[in-house]
Amino acid sequence: MYAGLAFAGGGNRCYWQGGFYETVAPRIGLRPRRVVGASAGAFAMLYTALGAGPYVRERVREGCAGRTSETDWAGFRRGGRLFPVGDMYHTLLSELFTPDNLAALQAQADFRVAISRPPRFWPLPVAAMLGIGAYQLEKRFFRPVHPTAGRRLGFKPDLIRVADCAEPVDLVAALMASAAVPPFMPAGLVDRRAALDGGLVDSAPAWALAELEAAGEPTLVLLTRPFAGVPEIANRTYARPSQVIPISQFTIKNWEGIRFAYELGIRDGETFLRGLERRDLSASSRTSEAQSRDPS
Repeated sequence: MYAGLAFAGGGNRCYWQGGFYETVAPRIGLRPRRVVGASAGAFAMLYTALGAGPYVRERVREGCAGRTSETDWAGFRRGGRLFPVGDMYHTLLSELFTPDNLAALQAQADFRVAISRPPRFWPLPVAAMLGIGAYQLEKRFFRPVHPTAGRRLGFKPDLIRVADCAEPVDLVAALMASAAVPPFMPAGLVDRRAALDGGLVDSAPAWALAELEAAGEPTLVLLTRPFAGVPEIANRTYARPSQVIPISQFTIKNWEGIRFAYELGIRDGETFLRGLERRDLSASSRTSEAQSRDPS
């Protein structure tokens, strides 16, 4: 039904995409040829394709259990990271993306992980600070579905094809880079070049599906915010949460918020399916009326 699918970033809000996809995909036989994801949306794109949602959510539930803080000062004093979310994320990715799972993804569709390349001649800490700051300001004051501040600052979009990942470690590196938001998530390195969060160029990377849309093929974009309005673009459909998902992007202690995001995705998926059914019934009715008026 949809030739292309895009997963927007959004940290823990992306568990909404898991609930939505698991509800909608089997009912409509969703088998896109090209799928692109940014930041945590890239992870959601891949684990849902593998049918690994229950495993991922159980591992996340276990990781949240008993935690009372987002920081680890004791570990930081021993030379570790102040924000352990990055290490926890890396461990989860490394556990999930085995050689067999990588091969399964490569055989299924053209999956692409969106990353942002910082301006070449900027020190990486400066690039990260300016890019993230500009993104946050644009999001706060203008709330665009497709931010543009990063491109105006000189950040360049790049896509890592899962088909080109020779080993699971290559895929893990691409996913870590796509979610790189220092200091919470470490800066990435892909093909020996610095990389930052794919959302700094566009948090909903539908630009990677423009070729399909121009050819008249339908695409579906899964957002993670309840935008009041979305762009009207030929052959593109947006799906979005029905309400604000009340959870921090990088929290490692709020399992109930993550579960809420997932369950909201299920409910919104059911609403989306009912909308498709009404549209199909309306189209069928119009066809029947046209046939009844045709004298031939």
